[in-house]
Amino acid sequence: MSEPPVDPETVDLAHALFDMARQGRTAQLAAYVDAGAPVDLADPAGNTLLMLAAYHGHADLVQELARRGADVDRLNDRRQSPLAGAVFKGEPQVVAALLGLGADPDAGTPTARDTAQLFGRPDLLTPPDPT
Repeated sequence: MSEPPVDPETVDLAHALFDMARQGRTAQLAAYVDAGAPVDLADPAGNTLLMLAAYHGHADLVQELARRGADVDRLNDRRQSPLAGAVFKGEPQVVAALLGLGADPDAGTPTARDTAQLFGRPDLLTPPDPT
């Protein structure tokens, strides 16, 4: 049995939400989620709104999506985690935000820990010295 066709306006809205995540439009995207858009909405490659925000360096948006229930460890279809994506992109604020939200540095393939080692950036996963 085939799935019913998706309304073109719904598809357009989904594309707009993914663009908001990539662009870091925190207030606007949070308003859509608050109004009922799925917080873990994923594109055809399995990238969630939080994954896109993390990969594009938007720590504030990552935190707002997580506050609204987004899964900080949800893997995309390539088994990549948002944390590994942020490490790969060299986004220290996003990495710190995700770690603060409890993201697992050993989730996915490659893990964020493996990615940090591969790119010579283990410092991204090391908490700052409080002294």
